[in-house]
Amino acid sequence: MKPYQSISIDDCGEPLVTISSEFAFANPHAYQSLGAPYGDRSPFYLRSGVLARLQRSQAFLQQIHPDWRILIFDAYRPISVQQFMVEHTLTQLAVERGWQKEDLSLLQHQELMTIVLQFWAIPSHDPATPPPHSTGAAIDVTLVDRNGKEIDLGGAIDEISPRSFPDYYASDSSFNGQEFVDRRELLQKVMNFSGFQRHPHEWWHFSYGDQMYFWLVGSNQVDRKATDLSPIDRKVACYGGCF
Repeated sequence: MKPYQSISIDDCGEPLVTISSEFAFANPHAYQSLGAPYGDRSPFYLRSGVLARLQRSQAFLQQIHPDWRILIFDAYRPISVQQFMVEHTLTQLAVERGWQKEDLSLLQHQELMTIVLQFWAIPSHDPATPPPHSTGAAIDVTLVDRNGKEIDLGGAIDEISPRSFPDYYASDSSFNGQEFVDRRELLQKVMNFSGFQRHPHEWWHFSYGDQMYFWLVGSNQVDRKATDLSPIDRKVACYGGCF
């Protein structure tokens, strides 16, 4: 179990809603292209309160960079999609090592899963321990320019490597390294503006009101005057359950 999953959930019951069109969207969507089983849902859903906060972040970004927008890479993710992507990533890592997934030894499987679970939440069907994306309260984002071209933040979303860690370029004094630092800090600033918290291993993953959010707030001692963090007083996650 991940450490944030020990936080209890008192779901506020906000509905899942379609993300509105002022944002840019990953097209085609990476997981749908792989055949991930979304059923009658789209990956571009969020809880209504989370979407309202994302809209505030978008407006703040455009005060700083009027020609830039937030790009939605991924948002809502059914448990079935979470399981699909964990298995897909495990297979990818096995292929990179020249191993056959079906022939993995117990130690090999454990080695790969240790890496996979640095970046992918456990696809739990227990409503007390949902993966963040399955709550409708977590989102993967990056930035695009006026032409819809992605801004280079020094690594691809979902890249299984240390480059995905938010502070990977902190000690890189090169021009590109400092540019990546500045851009990642901008993305974090924009998302923090409306209360989102960033995943410690993923520069692109932000959440509000799920178990990870409250765990991060407790760990980071967030300045509550800087953002609207009213749900913190509840001591439990506002968004949970498996949709």
